[in-house]
Amino acid sequence: MLAAHKTKIVATIGPASESPEMLERLIRAGLNVARLNFSHGDFQGHAARITRIRAAAQAAGRRVAILADSPAQMRLGT
Repeated sequence: MLAAHKTKIVATIGPASESPEMLERLIRAGLNVARLNFSHGDFQGHAARITRIRAAAQAAGRRVAILADSPAQMRLGT
């Protein structure tokens, strides 16, 4: 059976919204997809955000998808 809601609520997670408390508030308010902008930041920073998103989703008892938004031209860090 198909889910009743086919639309998703997407929010970009960054410095202003990456605290565990804020993530849990967003998820409880209906966030379905957490978008990470891979144009900025590094691997360790994104990995830490993903860990916090997963923990907040578990605390809220919800499932949250991760959207890795990569730039059209990948940066190689040089």
